[in-house]
Amino acid sequence: MRTFTGMEKSGNQQQFSVAIGSDHAGFQLKEQLKKYLQEKGIATKDFGTYSEERADYPDYGHLVASAVEKKEYDFGLLMCGSGNGINMTANKHKKIRSALCWNSEIAKLAREHNDANVLVLPARFISVDEAKACVDVFYTTAFEGGRHADRIAKISDGC
Repeated sequence: MRTFTGMEKSGNQQQFSVAIGSDHAGFQLKEQLKKYLQEKGIATKDFGTYSEERADYPDYGHLVASAVEKKEYDFGLLMCGSGNGINMTANKHKKIRSALCWNSEIAKLAREHNDANVLVLPARFISVDEAKACVDVFYTTAFEGGRHADRIAKISDGC
């Protein structure tokens, strides 16, 4: 794991790793964000797809979600055209709280209130700059706990 340039609320630098995946519609954004994270010294693994040729988002959503669920990686980062399909796929995994985010405020709340561990971006509906802002805030924001922890516990109670 590597150190991120951001800071948690406690003032300690975060160390974490990120599993990354996308379908063909998210490929270009995935490549840019993978490079962005690597330039920051974040340990990443690209689970595919590896081109813009047609690819099915569930294949990559399941790979990334499984890696996070097994604690092989601390967080996931997924992209598809709208973000919806790959987000639904990731959320089929019991220990995954995947959040579809299209701006940094929603990404921040996903971490603070929902303890999200997978960030999903809608590749066809977000700029690279906004995607980077989402990545920055998602991976540098701590979960608040408290009343939110009780709510998180209720998510898997229905399974």
